[in-house]
Amino acid sequence: MSAGNYGMEQLIPIMNRMQDVFTQLGVSNNIDLPQIAVVGGQSAGKSSVLENFVGKDFLPRGSGIVTRRPLILQLINGPTEYGEFLHCKGQKFMDFLSIMKEIEDETDRVTGANKGISNLPINLRVYSPHVLNITLIDLPGLTKLAVGDQPTDIGDQIKDMIMTYICRETCLILAVTPANTDLATSDALQMAREADPEGHRTIGVLTKLDLMDEGTDAKDIMENKVIPLRRGYVAVVNRSQKDIVGKKDIKMANAAERKFFLSHPSYRHMADRCGTVFLQKQLNQQLTNHIRETLPSLRDKLQRQMLGLEKEVAQYKHFQPNDPSIKTKAMLQMIQHLQQDFERAIEGSGADGVNTMELSGGAKINRLFHERFPYEIVKMEIDEKVLRKEIAFAIRNIHGIRVGLFTPDMAFEAIVKTQIGRLREPSLKCIDLVVQELTNVVRAVTEKMQRYPRLREEAERIITTYIREKEQACKEQVMLLVDFQLAYMNTNHEDFIGFANASSDSQNAENTGKKLGKVTNQVIRKGYMAINNLGITARNKNYWFVLSSESLSWYKDGEEKEKKFMLPLEQLKLRDLESSFMSRGHMFAIYNPEGRNVFKDFKTLDLSCETQDDMDSWKASFLRAGVYPEKQTSEGTVGEGEEEGERRESVDPQLERQVETIRNLVDSYMKIVTTSCKDQVPKIIMFLMVNDAKAFINGELLAALYSTGDTQNMMEESADEALKREEMLRMYHACKEALNIIAEVSNVTLGGGASKMSTPSYGQSNAAPAPARRPPPPSASPRLPPARPAPGGLPPPMVPQRR
Repeated sequence: MSAGNYGMEQLIPIMNRMQDVFTQLGVSNNIDLPQIAVVGGQSAGKSSVLENFVGKDFLPRGSGIVTRRPLILQLINGPTEYGEFLHCKGQKFMDFLSIMKEIEDETDRVTGANKGISNLPINLRVYSPHVLNITLIDLPGLTKLAVGDQPTDIGDQIKDMIMTYICRETCLILAVTPANTDLATSDALQMAREADPEGHRTIGVLTKLDLMDEGTDAKDIMENKVIPLRRGYVAVVNRSQKDIVGKKDIKMANAAERKFFLSHPSYRHMADRCGTVFLQKQLNQQLTNHIRETLPSLRDKLQRQMLGLEKEVAQYKHFQPNDPSIKTKAMLQMIQHLQQDFERAIEGSGADGVNTMELSGGAKINRLFHERFPYEIVKMEIDEKVLRKEIAFAIRNIHGIRVGLFTPDMAFEAIVKTQIGRLREPSLKCIDLVVQELTNVVRAVTEKMQRYPRLREEAERIITTYIREKEQACKEQVMLLVDFQLAYMNTNHEDFIGFANASSDSQNAENTGKKLGKVTNQVIRKGYMAINNLGITARNKNYWFVLSSESLSWYKDGEEKEKKFMLPLEQLKLRDLESSFMSRGHMFAIYNPEGRNVFKDFKTLDLSCETQDDMDSWKASFLRAGVYPEKQTSEGTVGEGEEEGERRESVDPQLERQVETIRNLVDSYMKIVTTSCKDQVPKIIMFLMVNDAKAFINGELLAALYSTGDTQNMMEESADEALKREEMLRMYHACKEALNIIAEVSNVTLGGGASKMSTPSYGQSNAAPAPARRPPPPSASPRLPPARPAPGGLPPPMVPQRR
């Protein structure tokens, strides 16, 4: 081993111990430990370089992709030659052919026999007196084409795998390139440049110098003149395929390599800086220096990670899953948190966990009460044409054979009862929506119980069942509320318009075109109609009409951006028109009875709809806006048909006045009823369901859980939670052990009287001390490192003496 501080030379075995700490504990380590990754194309000589380090044939060989899983190879100097696998703890492989067989079997176990690849590494530790302490990662060779059953993107998969290793700042890159190829096309150097643009972490290795064409050499490359690297290039000569097949001894191959460099005129002057032995020493030295440089940042990262885990691990340090007292305490805490979370979800809170993405809990229930429920009531409003037709039939049926001189109040009561009964549907829908939101709240607040799935399931079931029971009581109360309204028509209500006012306003409306009971410029209807009297070019062109209580406006289209005209409705009337061959659809006209122009130079505005229903709906909407039909002077004859009779009766002025009177009364009374309903239904829901659910959770939930008699089974942890706890504890202990190892590094490299570090085998505990200690020489100063060991191998491993 090269001369130097012995404590510094022990950095590599210590990093091996840290690697094993994370691997043996089964922790997915996100701490990047210093290491060397071997990168190269297929048949570049990567395997031969690694085997030359060990001095034995132990890596699988063959055609195509042979290395299909990363191989973490830890070379450790020791008196005995053998190998150990992390997945075969305690088993020593004395025969290197059996190591080769185990690598092949373990690769096939994970990837199968179809040449697939896997990111899961194989950990191999080789002890030998002929190696220096180095840790390398053998990665799959770069390829571009799929072979056999390999996926078509095998090249991209291998590249991605390699990049995950070499992009780490703590990873040195050993880029293996054949010297008999153009260096500018080297896949290994290209990937190394992508991961390490400045070239601080890349070491170049040239192979196959003995296969270069006669008259050519790699002198300029080795002198770092072609593609310069900060850490330079090292040339090696591996065994040929004939030597491998003939089982040529690696020691003889190393001697032949030495002879090649000494006898070659281009490399004779640099022979001491070429060959496998020099490469091994160079990697040992560079990895050692690299570990020393990255150690402070590694320690800081481990400390930050451990501090981050401290709080989460605190509750698990003394956790006993089967302790009844701990289970009871945990159950009480879970229920208490559920009570608080449910209260905050309904009443609102400025806590850190407030939802900033959407409405939920009490806020969503509030929106249901004050936006969705009123909307559902408005949406159920009956079509104006149908309502007026029902009123007309009710008036005529109540009068019977007699001619009615007065508006019958029984018609008002019949129509109002029908309208009140229709309030049941939106009220019950409001209850359903609130129940759905309460169920969502319960599901959300019980998520914190996922550590105990049976407790969560039982608590959610009990609360949901209680809410469903209250839902039924709530719906019964709402039905009673509607029945109360149907039982008695309070026509003496202070906000009710009354018959006298309704009749008077109806008469005035017919005579003056005054709109009744309308909010100023309230929109009544929107839709498409065609104007038929604007000339040939604009005939039958559809416009978007907006009818309000004061005006009729039309636009180019439904976006309502380009307004064409706005027509005031005051003193206007409407009448039916016969369809002509130049027009389409069903027509009616708006006009001024006094003969004034209605629109520009036109005395009428002729409108048409595509269907009869559309026209009837528009005419009914115009009636609501105060635009009434013209009076019919013709008597007509009896027996002209039912449709003609209905048309003639629908324009009877006296009947129209009575219909308008009842319509105004229905509007006035339904406004009172819907206002009361919009106020009472939310109160019923809050009293019988929401507040009651809160009281149940706060006062009776715990007793209901205990009444099941199965509380101990409820507190059984879920398998996922147990795994999470174990993973967290493993990570915590791994970080703690790694920090202890780094502290030992400081003792070895900086502390006085430091003794040599041990590298335990895979079958031993990392914390187990060696059986003996070697004190420093008597003449040595307490602050100086121990003397170098004698040639021929390292002395027995020792554990440093702690202060």
